[in-house]
Amino acid sequence: MAPVTQSLGDMQIAVRNALIAHWRLCIFQGAIMIGLGVLAVLAPVAATIAVGIYLGWIFLIGGIVGFVTVFSRKNIAAFLWNLVTAALSIAVGILLIWNPVEGALSLTIVLTAFFIVEGVFQIATSLAYHDAMRGSWIWMLVSGISDLALAAIIILGWPVSAVWVIGLLVGINLITSGWAMVMVALAGRDLARSA
Repeated sequence: MAPVTQSLGDMQIAVRNALIAHWRLCIFQGAIMIGLGVLAVLAPVAATIAVGIYLGWIFLIGGIVGFVTVFSRKNIAAFLWNLVTAALSIAVGILLIWNPVEGALSLTIVLTAFFIVEGVFQIATSLAYHDAMRGSWIWMLVSGISDLALAAIIILGWPVSAVWVIGLLVGINLITSGWAMVMVALAGRDLARSA
């Protein structure tokens, strides 16, 4: 039991030291996230389309890189699997870029899963490292709970709100995550001043 406690203590010290050293960057990142979140909340349909196009480009570029990798190497392991995966990434990317509104339905399902995982992770992190983030861990907990609430809103409003829900929920997520980042950064600033 002692090695687990020791490694958790080391991790808490590392988190604390990182906060002390980089609190200004964390505030900057949090402020940018809040600003983008406000824009997404004010224009949720446009934000939904932007998310669809962005993900489309990620899939398209990833698929092209996969094709180049598959055909540039001899005797690549699982050639057929890598080829099919690259082709599927390209197809999904083209579909999302071509028609991001129709892709919003599928993206809404993926976004729901993301909010659930992120919410659970933030809640677990806030509880595990509350000693290292004194005074600000509660904001991470609130952010995690809000992610789970956003997932519940998506599930309850399915499928009517799929066109605008991604933009709105991504905006709310950016605002709450940005706010949590700013509050953690301010705690890091206080730690730096007291050190």
